[in-house]
Amino acid sequence: MARSVDEITGSKRLRRMRKADWSRRLVRETELTVNDLIWPIFLIEGENRVEDIAAMPGVQRLSVDRAVKAAEEAVSLGIPAIATFPNVAMEKRDTTGSHALDDDNLINRATRAIKAAVPEIGIITDAALDPFTDHGHDGILRDGIIVNDESVAQIARAAVSQAAAGADIVAPSDMMDGRIGAIRDALDEAGFQDVALMSYATKFASACYGPYREAIGTSGLLKGDKKTYYIDPANTEEALRETEADLAEGADMVMVKPGLPYLDICHRVKETFQVPTYVYQVSGEYAMIEAAAANGWIDGERIMMESLLAFKRAGCDGILTYFAPRAARLLRG
Repeated sequence: MARSVDEITGSKRLRRMRKADWSRRLVRETELTVNDLIWPIFLIEGENRVEDIAAMPGVQRLSVDRAVKAAEEAVSLGIPAIATFPNVAMEKRDTTGSHALDDDNLINRATRAIKAAVPEIGIITDAALDPFTDHGHDGILRDGIIVNDESVAQIARAAVSQAAAGADIVAPSDMMDGRIGAIRDALDEAGFQDVALMSYATKFASACYGPYREAIGTSGLLKGDKKTYYIDPANTEEALRETEADLAEGADMVMVKPGLPYLDICHRVKETFQVPTYVYQVSGEYAMIEAAAANGWIDGERIMMESLLAFKRAGCDGILTYFAPRAARLLRG
């Protein structure tokens, strides 16, 4: 005779707490809030300028005055911080990315303007050289090779310039060896002991960065690829070694990039090191969701929120996402 369901389950009917919205909320294990969101924005020269990015529907490049408005919007929505990325005029790019050292470059002007108008917002800047090079790489190119130590010295100087402009967190994305320790030393020597470092500790050589490169104007410039300094997508233990090294050099928080294809890395990093762990839901992830939603293949809003919740479930403390303002509006009701 067939057993009853109660005999099979031992009366442990897990559906009991799923029967209503109120009961599901009572047992919910993971919560996403506005406090988890960081909004990346793209910068361009000029005044009152907004440029659509074809590969990222709903995302624009903003002139500094419009970036200030975006920061004001972020504060009104409760978003704690923004991260800025410049599209630099081609005539200001060169082989070494020297314009990154200009105290009046686009990143620094935006930081000063935003801090003057919206001092309560956190500003995260990237000291990598790729927006400033004429070859699209994150470091200095010599004879076809991205030279590590010379790049690190330049990146550290750029970080000090960004801190002087008012950046609260410097987040170098270049993946050069030793750059966290060099930046920490440079910031401390310049009197910026309170400026934090968010390390792109595990940045993978992913195919998901294409729309971002369009956004900052490097997609047509890149000579070769970045596999000599980004992490092989096949490697987990190497990602953990990178994280360990950056923490030892003085990183205050670490980041995994990209996001959804690397949830296992997010979980391993958080479980292993128990430090503030962030994730970047990158441009390709955003574009895929937007494209599928535009074709009616998925419920874009639900997928957006589900993807953000997945990062929290994996152990991330915060999320850099282009969905930040939309998600914040939904979370605030």
